[in-house]
Amino acid sequence: MAARRLPFSLARAEAHLRQADEVLARLMERHGRFSPRPGTDPYNALLRTILYQQLAGAAARTIERRWRGLYGDEAAVPAPEAVLATSDEAFRAAGVSRQKAAYLRDLAAHVVDGRLDFAAFARTPDDEVLHALTAVHGLGAWSAQMFLMFELGRPDVLPVGDLGVRRGMQLEYGLPAEPTPERVREIAGAWAPYRSVGSWYMWRAVEG
Repeated sequence: MAARRLPFSLARAEAHLRQADEVLARLMERHGRFSPRPGTDPYNALLRTILYQQLAGAAARTIERRWRGLYGDEAAVPAPEAVLATSDEAFRAAGVSRQKAAYLRDLAAHVVDGRLDFAAFARTPDDEVLHALTAVHGLGAWSAQMFLMFELGRPDVLPVGDLGVRRGMQLEYGLPAEPTPERVREIAGAWAPYRSVGSWYMWRAVEG
């Protein structure tokens, strides 16, 4: 499936942020435009979120290949009904822990019974999406916020507990320590309604 476009104007967001915050204006000059594409398969994105939790990249990719291979194709996305029908023994043979197997089944159950309606997410407010996602075992607030930002392309998400955002703020705003969630909200107040974009540049500051 072809990549989707962001559901908001990145040029308008950048213009607002340049005017609202001179720190972000400098970061934009330093790093240039950052324009991620929203995802095209939200169910698959959440499967991968659960599989990759607390694992190094290489180990997670190996387990992912083995687990997908249970369903006949290492590149395929297993249907939620197939996930629900997978035995504990099959999960273990693929390297998926008992806890993650339970999380994957809970995600599948939410999809099957309609508690997660991905087709409706395009018109669902951020807080309702967050509520729906965090009702799934294994998906916390941070995972739900990353989904909003990178899978749905929502413009005004602020992951106050994200280590990269906090480190970026400490570096770029000359803070003596990583800011608290309250301080993160205070600094980012001027970024609204484009706090996702401001957060991207905090990550860029750390990477740079």
